[in-house]
Amino acid sequence: MLLPQEIIRKKRDAQRLTPGEIEFFVSGLSSGAVSEGQVAAFAMAVFFRGMDMTERVALTRAMMQSGVVLDWSPLKLDGPILDKHSTGGVGDKVSLILGPIVAACGGYVPMISGRGLGHTGGTLDKFDSIPGYRTAPDLETFRKVVKNAGCAIIGQTADLAPADRRFYAIRDVTATVESVPLITASILSKKLAAGLNGLVMDVKTGSGAFAAELKMARELADSIVRVANGAGVKTSALITDMNQVLGHTAGNALEMREAIACLRGDTCDARLLDVTLALSAELLIIGNRAEDVKQARRMAERALESGRAAEHFQRMVVGLGGPADIVERADKYLPQAPVVRPCYPEEAGTIHIMDVRAVGMAVVALGGGRTRPEDDIDHRVGLTDIAGLGDQVGPDRPLAIVHAADEASASVAMERVRRAVRFTGESRMGPVVIEELR
Repeated sequence: MLLPQEIIRKKRDAQRLTPGEIEFFVSGLSSGAVSEGQVAAFAMAVFFRGMDMTERVALTRAMMQSGVVLDWSPLKLDGPILDKHSTGGVGDKVSLILGPIVAACGGYVPMISGRGLGHTGGTLDKFDSIPGYRTAPDLETFRKVVKNAGCAIIGQTADLAPADRRFYAIRDVTATVESVPLITASILSKKLAAGLNGLVMDVKTGSGAFAAELKMARELADSIVRVANGAGVKTSALITDMNQVLGHTAGNALEMREAIACLRGDTCDARLLDVTLALSAELLIIGNRAEDVKQARRMAERALESGRAAEHFQRMVVGLGGPADIVERADKYLPQAPVVRPCYPEEAGTIHIMDVRAVGMAVVALGGGRTRPEDDIDHRVGLTDIAGLGDQVGPDRPLAIVHAADEASASVAMERVRRAVRFTGESRMGPVVIEELR
């Protein structure tokens, strides 16, 4: 007879767990048969002792199978089911652009995303800034929108990987979040429950990323790629730079505006466009829509240039309850902050180093982020025209434009932004796509 305490003891003593033992523990995690204390002890044992790839695959599969696993075959879709996941960053609005691009190229993207916490923004929070958009539709609506629009970006439903929800909540309060095996299982259990044929991971590294050091980013990317492929879903990963804000905006409605402008064919930040096209190309190759990177990237570029990606975005928004002219008239619908102030540096100079986490916390100080899951956020606030590494700032070029609910919060955010940049030291400028893992 299997006992939770014996499974904990075995992992505590650095022994390999069998798939059966892992399935038993996850089953108890879902049903409540395993106590909160036992879950915390198991998480701590894994945190210190780790898991090999066989164990990680077993944990991911067990958590994935703890709830509904979507089956798209009844819809008889004429393309692959594909998705992308990011480890999070400041100004990361890639998903808003990538989903419609891949849909315009013949893929289907049922993207189940999360909300922001700490210094990073959440994809769902950006969509909450669109009036009427439903981030929590029923599964029938979700399937319908994926079929009709080619993409649908929503939140995790109660039916998908419920074991992860309880597990993560306990990890969050027991200082065991930063475990590569547990992060891998948490991410992939939700993604694989969406019934995917292929997945690309955007693992960010730098001062604004969870994996601040490249070594950890490589470890996490390698773990996710190997476990996902081991679980039967073709997966690759890109390690991308987060030593400066991605794009020129940070804040929910502001990032939505920037993404829509890019989809509309307006000027798009070069780094944001590069990451988006690179990730889109990976998915098109994984989904057998293109033979090589050159062809795949050109397909993605044409989807943007032709306006087809914008059309798919519009169809998705309408299908999930949003306005039918959001692409053409974004300013009519997206909320705007009452206080808009330029943030100038105390002295002129060229930015060499940016503490991107501090920039993200400036957005939180404005009310545009949350430090606890239950916090409310103000979708109007944030930063625009954010300067990047190598930019000269001074009386003629602010560090950023602050969008605030009031003068007091604007002043706090300005001070945080000023402290986030340095004009001396070794610059961390480099390519936005650092490495590829397949």
